[in-house]
Amino acid sequence: MDNTHSVATLIDSTTSKIQQLQKAFAELESHRAVTLNLKWKELEEHFHGLEKSLKRRFHELEDQEKEFENRTIKARDLLVKKEADIVAKEQASLDKLQEKRDAAVFAIASARDKHRKVSSDDPAVVTTEGQNVQPSTEETPQENTISDGDLEEMKSPENEHEGVKSYPQLVTLCKEMDSEGLHKFISDNRKNLAAIREEIPFALRAAINPASLVLESLEDFYRAESTNTDGKKDSNLLGLRRTCIMLMECLSTLLTSLDLASASEVITEEVKEQAKEIAEEWKPKLDALDLDDSNGNSLEAHAFLQLLATFGIASDFDEEELSRLVPMVSRRRQTADLCRSLGLSEKMPGVIEVLVNSGRQIDAVNLAFAFELTQQFSPVALLKSYLKEARKAVSPSKPGNTSPTVQNEVNERELTALKTVVKCIEEHKLEEQYPVDPLQKKVVQLEKAKADKKRVTEAAKPQPKRPRANGVGAGPRVTNIPAEKTFYPRVAENRYPQYMYERPYVYPGPNDNHCPSLIGSATYSLSPAHGNYFANGYQYQAVQTAYLH
Repeated sequence: MDNTHSVATLIDSTTSKIQQLQKAFAELESHRAVTLNLKWKELEEHFHGLEKSLKRRFHELEDQEKEFENRTIKARDLLVKKEADIVAKEQASLDKLQEKRDAAVFAIASARDKHRKVSSDDPAVVTTEGQNVQPSTEETPQENTISDGDLEEMKSPENEHEGVKSYPQLVTLCKEMDSEGLHKFISDNRKNLAAIREEIPFALRAAINPASLVLESLEDFYRAESTNTDGKKDSNLLGLRRTCIMLMECLSTLLTSLDLASASEVITEEVKEQAKEIAEEWKPKLDALDLDDSNGNSLEAHAFLQLLATFGIASDFDEEELSRLVPMVSRRRQTADLCRSLGLSEKMPGVIEVLVNSGRQIDAVNLAFAFELTQQFSPVALLKSYLKEARKAVSPSKPGNTSPTVQNEVNERELTALKTVVKCIEEHKLEEQYPVDPLQKKVVQLEKAKADKKRVTEAAKPQPKRPRANGVGAGPRVTNIPAEKTFYPRVAENRYPQYMYERPYVYPGPNDNHCPSLIGSATYSLSPAHGNYFANGYQYQAVQTAYLH
């Protein structure tokens, strides 16, 4: 500012300097011996022009300085606001975690008090000498189980969803450590899988060793692998693998409800060694997986990462190798929590780069919001890039020779891409940065064109003549129509993969808690080309088999 004032002072003193110069010029002219071609007015105009130019440039610099100061103030205010938001989110996460801990401690304390009360009401033991002796804790050792009364207490209406039925068979199977029976029970009751999933963590408490039971359930994960004649994997195997993942998630849910000491009793060093052996056996099989073929929904990669997270053995494996598996599970709802549990948060920028380069910008946007990387990866730019690539992919190479069928498929794919982008914008509240009105208008146009073409197709098909009500004047018999042909319009199958992400669930934001919250109610709606994708809290769809769920 001192320099600015000094420059302004010098500019203001220009007039006095010009007057002094005028006097010197007049004195010089009075002593001249030869006539000069220059006149004072010319010199005066020249210096006044220089003065105006300097003042104009000085004012421009002042305006630029003020604009820069305003930008700096706005940036500081935005930074302070973001810092406040981060602190608020951290505090909310800490409060939520504390509530869960308090609830878990209260449940454990209530169960212990109830057990002690039942033990104190037991009758005295009569010895051979006829003396009454109270039973000691050494004579009645407690196993790592929970009584039926405590189980019912945990299944109170406050914790149970409306309409969920109890499954006491789960408790029996867990008590008997029957992993095969547990698989069969889950498969037979796949229609009520959401209710079963809610009760499995409580049922695992009845097992003598819950961790060993879950490890035993993983034995046939690869052993029963087979493919159909069309190269697709057997649906029974896919259902079995989803059940294995669900059981590991339920064990993680059980561990999060326990304190540190109780959790260490469940996941012992021996259990960790067994889990590590299974992981070492699975790891070479993951090398054959292809990023493009998995479409972000690989059950093999998901199970491997879930195994490391549940049993706490991620530190025994290379982070770079684990981060390369993340794009293979990017569409599964548990991805963000899995990455945090495995300590891969710092690797997420590289993972998002891989997703962007492979044309999966929607997954990249979701992960960018989950790990607060939207400054580094602009969601709007990614969505526009996805829409641009989708339009480029569906554009016919020769527009003049496009058949109606191909044009319908092109319109259908563009319509799907537009709906996907609109859904993502609404989920992440990006309407101010990326208005959806133009996109929705385009969606309406494509849907209207689709409906018009459908009506034209229906009108072009021949309709059979019906006889009159009185039986007179029946129409001619049609004899040249094949038996298998119908007069109803045929619905064309979607031969191209859709990139639908229709779900009310988004990845949870980062928090300080590295224990994943694995019970959710997310729904992904994907097309048949993506494979049968079931990441909606394991509410699997039945597809021509008795096991798929």
